[in-house]
Amino acid sequence: MQAWSATDVPRLADPDPRRPRVHDTAADALVAVGGTHAGAADARLYVCGITPYDATHLGHANTYVAFDLLNRVWRDAGLRVVYTQNVTDVDDPLLERADATGVAWEDLAADQTDLFRTDMEALRVLPPDHYVGAVESIPLVVDLIERLRATGLVYQVDDPAFPDWYFRCSAAPGFMDVAHLDAAAALAIFGERGGDPERPGKVDPLDCLVWRLARDGEPSWESSLGRGRPGWHIECTAIALAYLGATFDVQGGGSDLVFPHHEMCAVEARAATGEPFAHAYAHAGMVGYEGEKMSKSKGNLVLVSRLRETGTDPMAIRLVLLAHHYRDDWEYTDADLADAERRLANWRAVTNDAGGFPADETVAAIRSALRNDLDAPAALSAMDTWVAAHTAVGGDDPAAIDAVVAAVDALLGVRL
Repeated sequence: MQAWSATDVPRLADPDPRRPRVHDTAADALVAVGGTHAGAADARLYVCGITPYDATHLGHANTYVAFDLLNRVWRDAGLRVVYTQNVTDVDDPLLERADATGVAWEDLAADQTDLFRTDMEALRVLPPDHYVGAVESIPLVVDLIERLRATGLVYQVDDPAFPDWYFRCSAAPGFMDVAHLDAAAALAIFGERGGDPERPGKVDPLDCLVWRLARDGEPSWESSLGRGRPGWHIECTAIALAYLGATFDVQGGGSDLVFPHHEMCAVEARAATGEPFAHAYAHAGMVGYEGEKMSKSKGNLVLVSRLRETGTDPMAIRLVLLAHHYRDDWEYTDADLADAERRLANWRAVTNDAGGFPADETVAAIRSALRNDLDAPAALSAMDTWVAAHTAVGGDDPAAIDAVVAAVDALLGVRL
């Protein structure tokens, strides 16, 4: 699958080789990430992609802008980044939406994926190196399930009509090493987030679907497992293993993916390879609107495309997101956008001046903030301080303007 077009990233003077630290959900601590592979100066990132309908709301954008910061900081450290993202272009929610709207599921997926690409380009999010759809990954998924069958951890449920294939999560090494939930909490969340704990015939209620056998009216594909389609978790596991290797640096996504999605990806991969899946699991907070978490099911969505259609500068939308620490839960209001538009105008007014206040300390402050758990609000504050100082005293160093503009572009992804 084709990703979106790449944007130019300025090369900053005096590269900063420090590795960033991000909060690892599994360890509940800040850990240094990137460049951890023996003999390789690269960083490997997997961020779980969209199920393509109702794209792209600010909750989506919040996640992808957050991990775009990590991508940019790694590049600033001189690392070669290998970034993979999936698109769940066949799954129950997509099929349900297509049926409800009378649109072919393939057309809905293609249209919404294209809209997502357009939004990501507008927000200047760097594209993944590998952008992989669930449908095109089916051979990878089947191969991985066959590997897992050899371990004895994959079985068919006792259902004569639909003996679907499941993975025995609770019997696999390392289960709950990411989410650290007890059984009661896990069961409650599993049912809320796409799981089927009450499915008859499962060995354990927390076992997860890896291959759903064909039902009438649903898309399906031939395989050694029978005609069917992949489960959600195994899709990401197979794609990450194929494109990033047995172990990579960071698996990212929203905090609603900690369990079951990232937990089950991790345990499936470890069962197949014997290796830890990701060195760190990083999660962005949830964005609310009108008193509730922004979600497709509630319909309380603020769409990037609709903001853009009203004439909103995408850089202001990006600044709305950067004004909140990526791990925080927050609620969007119109005041957030107004504040971002004022900030963008102030920054542009100063950077269009002929002079320039010294920039070295500001660039260093932005770099330090982002290397400390992607602290974008602190980076914005450093830029605000520079703008205020320039406004107060002016300057006679045009090169400082260029240095700050380049840093804001390269590190924060905001074009002034």
